[in-house]
Amino acid sequence: MSPRPDVSEERKQQILEAAIAVFARLGFAESRMDDIAAQAGLSKGTLYLYYKNKDALIAALLKYFFTQEMEHLRAFVEVEREEPVSEQLLLLTRQFSVTMQSMVELMPISFEFYSLAGRDSEIRQFLQDYFREYRRELARLIERGSSRSEFQSVDAQATAVTIAALFEGLALLHFVDTQAFQWGAQAESSIQLLLTGLRPPFSPA
Repeated sequence: MSPRPDVSEERKQQILEAAIAVFARLGFAESRMDDIAAQAGLSKGTLYLYYKNKDALIAALLKYFFTQEMEHLRAFVEVEREEPVSEQLLLLTRQFSVTMQSMVELMPISFEFYSLAGRDSEIRQFLQDYFREYRRELARLIERGSSRSEFQSVDAQATAVTIAALFEGLALLHFVDTQAFQWGAQAESSIQLLLTGLRPPFSPA
């Protein structure tokens, strides 16, 4: 006999997709558990079997997105690409930009997730682990550039912190004022500036 599908996981995915639709349509503050249950085609009681409140839903939703993004980053870095590492960093920035555009309506929920981290130790630990691995993967790219003599010998971890802070800081600024700049263009311009500083100084023949 073939194994039975995990109905519980399917139901959770169904609820998360419903929550995304409701949050995008109504905004986080105005969304109710009743709205999410109706969107998912479930009774409110069934919804509460999986998620006890809106905070729990946000935590599950953002864990899902963060985990997907980490898997993408890990897979990207794992491939030993032939193009210069500077080009790899620019490609990664462009891919992040596409992700940002797809999640623009959910940005308020992302920052609600950070707010949750301030009062929920489990969420805080999840974010700490996520950003620790995020920096580690970025550092691997920087180290690759240095080993190929494309970059100066630098502290790869510190450089990774700079890149992570750049992306997160731009996300915050874009959330506060979406008309101020285009995230993708600004992120790429900022990475170009960083790459200029990473390149070895010119050595006269």
